[in-house]
Amino acid sequence: MCKVCNTISRDLPKQEAFAEKYLGMLNGGMTMLMISIGHRTGLFDAMADGEWRTSQQLADDAGLNERYVREWLGCLIAAEIVERNAELSTHRLPPEHAHWLSRQSAKDNLAIFAQFLPVLAGVEDDVIDCFRNGGGVPYSKYPRFHAVMAEDSGQSIVPIIADQVVDLFPGLRADLEAGIEVLDIGCGRGMALIQLAEAFPQSHFRGYDLSLEALDFARNRAMEKGLGNVHFEVKDLTHWREPKTFDWITALDAIHDQGRPDMVLANIREALKPGGRFLMQDIDASSEPNDNIGHPLGPLFYAISCMHCMTVSLAQGGMGLGAAWGVQKAQSMLTEAGFDQVDIHRFEHDIQNAYFLMQV
Repeated sequence: MCKVCNTISRDLPKQEAFAEKYLGMLNGGMTMLMISIGHRTGLFDAMADGEWRTSQQLADDAGLNERYVREWLGCLIAAEIVERNAELSTHRLPPEHAHWLSRQSAKDNLAIFAQFLPVLAGVEDDVIDCFRNGGGVPYSKYPRFHAVMAEDSGQSIVPIIADQVVDLFPGLRADLEAGIEVLDIGCGRGMALIQLAEAFPQSHFRGYDLSLEALDFARNRAMEKGLGNVHFEVKDLTHWREPKTFDWITALDAIHDQGRPDMVLANIREALKPGGRFLMQDIDASSEPNDNIGHPLGPLFYAISCMHCMTVSLAQGGMGLGAAWGVQKAQSMLTEAGFDQVDIHRFEHDIQNAYFLMQV
């Protein structure tokens, strides 16, 4: 009997290249943990001036423990993020790096995204259980997710919603100045809605979200600012209906998280008054995974989706659409929901989102 050799042939250069790539990812992942800490503790902000400091000087400036700061610096030196003068034992964050890692950049602080790694790692055991048994992980398992998302939206849409996004819809600014009814679906901490409420005091704004914790934050912020024209309500949007109630509805990075996004989109269409507008900000990806190879945030989209977006939808018995549902799927579902024309806009500073514009 002829025995067939089942030895797998390997392209050794390809094998070695992957090992090198993998080690880069491994080191990068660990560095992301340190970047998250640097962001949360204010270390990057303390170094944003580009001055040389000893570890003790940096710890004093940031109000932190020197021994931990010194070890943190070691990682970022090895990662070539922070520069070190070995003779003087001083350290410096180059201005070119500080631009992308500190709060001095209103729209370009990439350190915000590093926080997703530790936040999502906290539910790893729960997600693995879902891999084995199905189901999903509920919102209540993510104590810091809304805080991180608020920072994300705080440099993507919040800075531009009143002075740029509004003008994507002809006539909307004048309507807001005169006074209209506005709803934000999945409003989270309500930062965008509060920005609008401040800019247009004659209009009335409402925000719906499933998270009581996020809405408590939003209510307190609105109260601090003395805003009486914005209100927040806990609401499960799956079976929500308010026919012909609103002049403008927004859904900012929220539709793909819903249990039944198809029903929510249909209900949004029904809730708009004649001539009403709908803005959907959502992930700018392709519905075909192969098309997302080379996307600057492709792996991030799928990882966050697996660890949060998809699973919180499945926890509600929902569709589990996922963050990377894609522009093609989004357009199809919007058409099915009754929106005859969908225009898509993109902002140069926001590489993760597309802005879908509709008017009934």
